[in-house]
Amino acid sequence: MYPHERSLVKKLADKPFALVGVNSDQDLDALKPVLQKEQITWRSFQNKKAGKDDATIAADWNVRGWPTLVLIDHKGVIRHKWLGSPEKESTLDDAIEKLVEEAEKDSKK
Repeated sequence: MYPHERSLVKKLADKPFALVGVNSDQDLDALKPVLQKEQITWRSFQNKKAGKDDATIAADWNVRGWPTLVLIDHKGVIRHKWLGSPEKESTLDDAIEKLVEEAEKDSKK
């Protein structure tokens, strides 16, 4: 999904949109070259929580497989969740565009 994610970040750079990644890789030294190679410029967190051996972001968010996509609106409400990628990229894009429009509309109030 990296190419699609890169295109979303570029396309929505001036919009109320943020992409955040969580990586299952536990070895930061192994992860750094992947982030560079894949040109991941958005925030990307290691799944393991600092200072806690068994605590993970995935457990807190009930992630059962990779990738899991969670679409959160500008009010912090989970609006969509996919286990795996949506069949069509347009499904994700349309959902994001709708939420961006809602966020822009609310910011003008």
